[in-house]
Amino acid sequence: MTSTTTPIEAVRLPDPYPFYATLVAERPFAYDEALGAWVAADASAVRAVLGSDALRVRPPAEPVPAGIDGTAAGEVFGDLVRMTDGTTQGRLKAVVVDALTRADTGHAARLAREFTREALAAGGEVPYEELMFAVPARVVASLGGLTDGADREAARAIGDFVQCIPANATPAQQEAAATAAARLRELLAPGLTERGEGLLAELVRAADRASWPHRAPLLSNAVGFLSQTYDATAGLIGNTLVALARGATVAAPADIEALVREVVRHDAPIQNTRRFAAEPFVHADAKVEPGGQVLVLLAAANRDPAVNPDPHALHPGRVNPTVFTFGASAHRCPGEALAVALATAVVTELLAAGFSPSTFPSTPVYRPLANARIPLI
Repeated sequence: MTSTTTPIEAVRLPDPYPFYATLVAERPFAYDEALGAWVAADASAVRAVLGSDALRVRPPAEPVPAGIDGTAAGEVFGDLVRMTDGTTQGRLKAVVVDALTRADTGHAARLAREFTREALAAGGEVPYEELMFAVPARVVASLGGLTDGADREAARAIGDFVQCIPANATPAQQEAAATAAARLRELLAPGLTERGEGLLAELVRAADRASWPHRAPLLSNAVGFLSQTYDATAGLIGNTLVALARGATVAAPADIEALVREVVRHDAPIQNTRRFAAEPFVHADAKVEPGGQVLVLLAAANRDPAVNPDPHALHPGRVNPTVFTFGASAHRCPGEALAVALATAVVTELLAAGFSPSTFPSTPVYRPLANARIPLI
């Protein structure tokens, strides 16, 4: 770490947490000239930002990134509950949450173990990339009714789609995302029937219970199930393996889930998110004017000693931790249980197959991403 480290650069440091701790202690909510944004670091500021109606998840003047506006990727993006605000978003979010709470996480875990065994059976070096990215995406695709190779196609396509989400996406990435979004809608559309089974059928039934009449946003959020799984679960699997490589121990399957849940807090796969001021926002003695941005350091707030005692220690089984990794308030991600189930299943199968943590780098290089902390193996 150097004095020129920014909160964005910190995501891919071997150990960003001393930097975050300094921000929590000395600059819990402050303006960062280098970023041109306010930075919320401690739990109080993060909670206030995430709960404020004055702040939006997208710039009010650009609800959809210009590079994908008018494309299939833009249509999907504009319907995602994680990328929209307001009353309509609240109604649709309730539908999405209703469907996800009915997802069979036990079945999802069984699929993840099956796909992990399948990947390991090929022999050779452990296919970490496949286990971290493809296996979770295939599971969610399968929950949506995609089988017989369509699950693999969906896993590949969602990898292209998520490239359009970062602000620095290139035109080539945006074009690939548009193609992927169109194909994903084709693949997923048949599953949106109330007479079917699985996650997409639950989404339709949840919409019916809520008297939600529009099918296109449901299809977009079916794509969203895959996109939210992709980087977040990959990071959770990878960071759990890093924790094992650094000496974390598990004696029973229940210990693995406890470790995964603590890694969610201790080494968050999604380290930050952004908010954009549509109205003035005031916290402590600071005021964010309309048009201003706030970078929300979820990973820093997770380690705020004001809300988590001994925050820098890895304590699987920690009682009632305060965790911001999955957000809070209107935009809290409803997929936490599914992500934990998938990561636990993959790590469990790896250990059962004889995986030795000593073979995994304890100080890996991290992908050059702005908000996701994913080891590059």
